[in-house]
Order: sequence, then C-alpha cells, then structure tokens
Amino acid sequence: MAKKKTKSKERQIGKTKVAEKKHFIDPKYKNAFWTTVILVILLIFFIVNNTRDTDETGPYPPGYNPQKAEKQLVK
Repeated sequence: MAKKKTKSKERQIGKTKVAEKKHFIDPKYKNAFWTTVILVILLIFFIVNNTRDTDETGPYPPGYNPQKAEKQLVK
C-alpha cells in the first residue's frame, strides 16, 4: 500500500501558542503611508508660512541711499 501523506506540523515546544502580531498598517503599504503623511505635513507648513501677514520692513543696510537707488530705477 502507498503511504498516506500527512501534513507536516511545526514542532511546538510548550503548550502556549504565540499569537501573531497584528500590524496597525499593512507592511506592504507602510512606506507609502509614511511618505504621504510627511508630504501632507510639509504642505501644511508651506501654506501656513506663506499665508501669514507679517511686515517685511526692516532697517536699511549701512551705506544705503534711497535717492541714489531711485535714480538707478528711473534710468
């Protein structure tokens, strides 16, 4: 007679079974998820930075003459 094929079981040491760890994000899509999160955060920072109303005026650099600069623009 032919031998019956039996499923080979992994040898279990002890009586308790180790539960498989369930991932929050499927490992297959983990890199795409984190890339998307980082890009969204950077986009939010970019929008916030460029929509604030702040005065950009400050002191003129040393040796700057406004009349001389205006004459160069008129030419």
